[in-house]
Amino acid sequence: MKIDILASGSDGNCIALTSSGKTILIDVGVAKTKIEKRLLEVGIRPDSIAAIFITHAHGDHIKGLPLANKYDIPVWATDGEWKGISGVDKRLQRVAETRFGRYEMIELDGMHLYPFKTHHDAFEPVGYAIEPDDGPRTCVVFDTGKVDSEMLEMMEGSVYIIEANHDQDMVRESNYPLSVQDRVLSDLGHLSNEQTATALQKLIKGQGERIYLTHLSSSNNMPALAEATVKAALRKRGYIEGTHYHLEVV
Repeated sequence: MKIDILASGSDGNCIALTSSGKTILIDVGVAKTKIEKRLLEVGIRPDSIAAIFITHAHGDHIKGLPLANKYDIPVWATDGEWKGISGVDKRLQRVAETRFGRYEMIELDGMHLYPFKTHHDAFEPVGYAIEPDDGPRTCVVFDTGKVDSEMLEMMEGSVYIIEANHDQDMVRESNYPLSVQDRVLSDLGHLSNEQTATALQKLIKGQGERIYLTHLSSSNNMPALAEATVKAALRKRGYIEGTHYHLEVV
C-alpha cells in the first residue's frame, strides 16, 4: 500500500492510503485547497478519492471536509463524532457501527478497515487498522492520551502511523496555562514521545516494520527528540533502525 502523509502536526493532519488504485484519506485537517495541491503533488487526482475516514471532530482533523461535497466523497465517522461535524451533505455521511462492544469492519472494494476506540477529549474518537488487498496491514493512531491493551491488539502486525505529540518536560516548561498542560498530559490528551516509544517496544518484532511518527507539536516537541526517544527504547529490545525496523518522522 502506498502511504502519503499530506499533512502532520499541530496545524492539521491528513493521510492518503492507496491500494489497487483506490485512495482513501484518513482525516482532512487542513484547508481543502491545500489537500488538493498535495494530492496532485503525489500523483493522486482529488476526484478519485474513494472515501474519507475521520478519527475525531477537532479542527486539525476535519478542516478540509468541504473536499467531500466538492467531489462527492463519502465520509465515515463514529456516531459520536458526527455531533461535532457540520456542513457535509447528508447523502455522503456514513456511520461506523458497533456490535458487541466493537466497531464493525468497513469494506471498501477489497480494502477492509477496522475502527477501534482511542482515548481523547472528543465525543467518540477512533483509530483505524486498514487491511488492503495488495500490501501490509496499516494502522493510524492520532490523538490519544494512552495506548491500552485493546489498542495494542488492533495495532499489532502493522505499518505504524502513530502520534508522538510532545515531550513531557517541554510541556511543563511551556507557556501553556496549567489547565492546558494537564489536558495534554492526561489520559484524554496526546501521546508523549515516551508513551509512543513504550507502545512500539511492545509492538515491534524486528521484522522490518515501518514506523511513521506523526502529529508532533510545533511548540512542545522536536523531530530529532521524538526519533531519539523511540530509537533508544527499541535499542533496549536489541533492535537497530535500518536493520530491524524503519523509522520516519513526519
